[in-house]
Amino acid sequence: MTIRIQPLTANAFAPFGEVLDTAGAPDKVINQGLCGRYHDRATLDFSEGGRAGISLFQAELRALPYRLEMMERHPQGSQAFLPMSMDGFLVIVAPDEDGRPGTPRAFASWPGQGINFHPNTWHGVLTPLSGSGLFAVIDRIGDGDNLQEHWFQEPYTIE
Repeated sequence: MTIRIQPLTANAFAPFGEVLDTAGAPDKVINQGLCGRYHDRATLDFSEGGRAGISLFQAELRALPYRLEMMERHPQGSQAFLPMSMDGFLVIVAPDEDGRPGTPRAFASWPGQGINFHPNTWHGVLTPLSGSGLFAVIDRIGDGDNLQEHWFQEPYTIE
């Protein structure tokens, strides 16, 4: 089972979350005209209680073809990934089918793009293909079980 990687675009990714980037003109120009503000680009959702937290993740670099054996989701809140280098990364998502991930989709982000997963979105693990592997992650901090994993009987190959 092979999944082909497609470019990360706002329209293609919309069922799963938001693409965070500086596409288009800034919403405001601030700091004496020297800074463009791209305002309120992510819908942070912590409807199950808890609070927003910023963590740093140091992920090991991966290579293609990538073997997708497991996906996870966070039912109690959104989760945003912002690379701390100008390197793209691999984003893998799947629709929910009766409490399990459906057929996965794979996206290649461009340098300068981040993503925000909607709550309860099935996604692959953090998968940098180049760069430092350092990411800022904004997600729910609080009590409760906010992680569900699904292991595939047959892994997918992402290329």
